[in-house]
Amino acid sequence: MHQIRIGNIEVDVIRKDIKNLHLAVYPPNGRVRIAAPLKSNDESIRLFAISKVSWIKKQQKKFYNQARQSEREYVSGESHYFFGTRYLLNVLPNSPKNQVKVRNKTYIDLYVKKDNTKDLREKIMTEWYRRQLKKEIPSLIEKWQDRIGVDVKSWGVKKMRTKWGSCNIEEQRIWMNLDLAKKPKHCLEYVIVHEMVHLLERNHNDRFVNFMNHFLPQWRAVKDELNGIIFD
Repeated sequence: MHQIRIGNIEVDVIRKDIKNLHLAVYPPNGRVRIAAPLKSNDESIRLFAISKVSWIKKQQKKFYNQARQSEREYVSGESHYFFGTRYLLNVLPNSPKNQVKVRNKTYIDLYVKKDNTKDLREKIMTEWYRRQLKKEIPSLIEKWQDRIGVDVKSWGVKKMRTKWGSCNIEEQRIWMNLDLAKKPKHCLEYVIVHEMVHLLERNHNDRFVNFMNHFLPQWRAVKDELNGIIFD
């Protein structure tokens, strides 16, 4: 991988065994990447990037706005997402125990004991998201193991800055990004299928794409939703 600069935009360039140029802008920081065919030259890549500058800036602005909105204080009235649905947070201090409950498809009630700090409220919410995500994963893995014909030995949930999931092929372990608890459930299913397909094919090559097309024909639309990929 190397970088080119278009004005004030840095673009990561990676050459792969593919036929066309692929442009992506990734959350949360608007990182730009172009995947290019092995034989493509730098000038053709640069011209392609220049032709997409307005789109790149539009996507980056969207991510920057989302990042500003995502700075939460965990106070009553804030918007928080849970599996793709927007809820209003309702903080209940001096509660007997720390817990989170969803109410009336409208509110997330956050019960907090005496030490009512922002860090504590965030920690309670984070662990609640983790538990809810972990409830959804086993049934999806079981569903797709039979369909894909692979065996997932173990799985986990953790915070990731630049990936929605990862796969350790040798140990047959997959990891899910904790923030998937905030996304629609079909996004979680897509990431699980994506990582499980890596147990059949390590690389993002034509074979991998053919597997994804077979197992989850709508995967590109969900990928667009997660990663903001338009030009493919």
